[in-house]
Amino acid sequence: METLILGWYVLVETGSVLLLTLFASLQYIGTLVAPMFGVLGDRIGHRNTLCGMRAIYATLAATLMTLSFTGWLTPVHVFVIAALMGLVRPSDQVMRYSLIGAIMPPDRLMIAIGVARTTSDSARVVGALAGAGLVASLGMGPAYAVIASLYGISLGLTLQVKPAARPAAVRVGAVALASPWRDVKEGVAYVWTRTHLRAAMLLAFLVNMTAFPLVMGLMPYVAREIYRTDQTGLGYLVASFASGALCGSLAMTRIGPKLRPARTMLVFCAMWYVMILVFARVPSYGVGCLVLAVTGCSQSIGMVSMSTMILRNTGAEFRGRVMGIRMLAIYGLAIGLLIAGQLIPRMGYPLTATLYCIVGLCTSALIGWRWREHVWRLDAPANAR
Repeated sequence: METLILGWYVLVETGSVLLLTLFASLQYIGTLVAPMFGVLGDRIGHRNTLCGMRAIYATLAATLMTLSFTGWLTPVHVFVIAALMGLVRPSDQVMRYSLIGAIMPPDRLMIAIGVARTTSDSARVVGALAGAGLVASLGMGPAYAVIASLYGISLGLTLQVKPAARPAAVRVGAVALASPWRDVKEGVAYVWTRTHLRAAMLLAFLVNMTAFPLVMGLMPYVAREIYRTDQTGLGYLVASFASGALCGSLAMTRIGPKLRPARTMLVFCAMWYVMILVFARVPSYGVGCLVLAVTGCSQSIGMVSMSTMILRNTGAEFRGRVMGIRMLAIYGLAIGLLIAGQLIPRMGYPLTATLYCIVGLCTSALIGWRWREHVWRLDAPANAR
């Protein structure tokens, strides 16, 4: 709801696709400090860290609600609040997945992550439709009152989660945990010395730079300039992508344990690029929504497989740090958005999307070929069921 509402507000108030991409980029600046959140989660517990983060969300949403009700809201305020939110929000997934990895046995991890994805994907469907309707009928202030309330509810529910027991190495190793920077360094070394994890991190950075911007941050531009629709139409576009992602997540709860995680990750990331190529050339709004649904399904299956492979092949004492490093890859989204903001006024959305997808497909194939012994062979640990 929040991303859709504010993205549309920025585009309408400024009329600039570059400022729209800047706004979307600000939401991911926190990826640069995500490893530190991972360290914090490993030290004080992932649930406790999540609670602190969600208290920040509620506070910032209440601030924006107040500015809107008083009539003081401007694009500058939106950019400042988006930047503050962006420092924290990217690490939310770090904590959630780390918590899942701590409480679920390895043979049920794929199903558990699929279930977790269904909650977020279904929320995106409802949020996209409800957000557009609330703003259109009630205005920004009441819409943000709902958002602030939902953040408060999420904090209350997170407090009900039973904290997972931390590994003995973390509980008793107080001296070893004296320096958080050393923890981050150890996490980076852990990833770098494990080829399948390194390949997954590079692929994660690639899709965040060349795929996610085209179906997330730039969707307000596509709705307004390509399909000539309003905020409600934007809501249906976002909901279509999220509905497809929800279907993919549900599918993973059923068939996930039968799949080879690393192979599935590579195949469905490639499928994701192919569907974006199709979407960029579809002139019909209705057909575009259908294509976006298939795109979301491909994206979900690829990302669930990637997260499962990473968590399954990471030691418990490194889980938070490795997932924090995984979130660093999301910074590719900010880079991709800013580059797209420069290219679209010159080339248009279809050509920019085509260029991004060609680069993504070629580089994904290179990653699969370069480390095929670790991410493609059936007997590789990354493909263990």
